Amino acid sequence: MASTTPHSQQPWEFSCDMEMDFGSEENASIVYAALAVDKELQPDKVKRGMSVSDGKLSVHFEATEARFLRASFSAFVDVLTLATKTIEEFGQEMKL
Repeated sequence: MASTTPHSQQPWEFSCDMEMDFGSEENASIVYAALAVDKELQPDKVKRGMSVSDGKLSVHFEATEARFLRASFSAFVDVLTLATKTIEEFGQEMKL
């Protein structure tokens, strides 16, 4: 039987959504796969959900405090930028 602590019952009052258009389902899926393995460091304070549809990567963040949302979003954008630049640089030559 699982037990919960008071911290796990905190409301998720802060949220943010972003959508990136990669122009193709393949590129969006590559970025999704690269970012999906990077789990949140404090899952009791920040939740992140991702999906791919029509060549677009959609991401939804929820956090218990604004500072956790900002830190998570900022770190995610850093890795997203790296993945995007990699596709821009090598995408034409890559074969899956």
